[in-house]
Amino acid sequence: MENYINDPVCYAKDVVAKDPMATFLGIEADEVRQGYARCSVTIKPEFLNAVERAHGAIIYALMDQAFAVASNSTGNIAVSVNFSVNYISAVRDGEKIFAEATPVNVGKKVSVWNIEVRGKGEKIIASGQGIAYHK
Repeated sequence: MENYINDPVCYAKDVVAKDPMATFLGIEADEVRQGYARCSVTIKPEFLNAVERAHGAIIYALMDQAFAVASNSTGNIAVSVNFSVNYISAVRDGEKIFAEATPVNVGKKVSVWNIEVRGKGEKIIASGQGIAYHK
């Protein structure tokens, strides 16, 4: 596979956004532009933890997917090398949540991204930062 993608936004939207894990979890790419992605998922009963709130794993997966789509929309194939997350608010069954990934800095080999998850009424659910290596 070429390192440079001729149409990076289409690649991010049609390939990265439809990876098997995201598809299995029901994560959808709602909007993809160069250097930006917004993904969403609706919380299902199987995504809940022992206290009937969204498990951190589904929130992380949503954030990671938005990060992957956004970082791969820049022209060079990107892989995650580091990701940190801060969980801020709980999410209940049936709620739809959204993750947006935006660049802090995009270099030739390394890029840094902010990722925020919001829920109903723009309530902040989680925030994080990802670092990608570009092949």
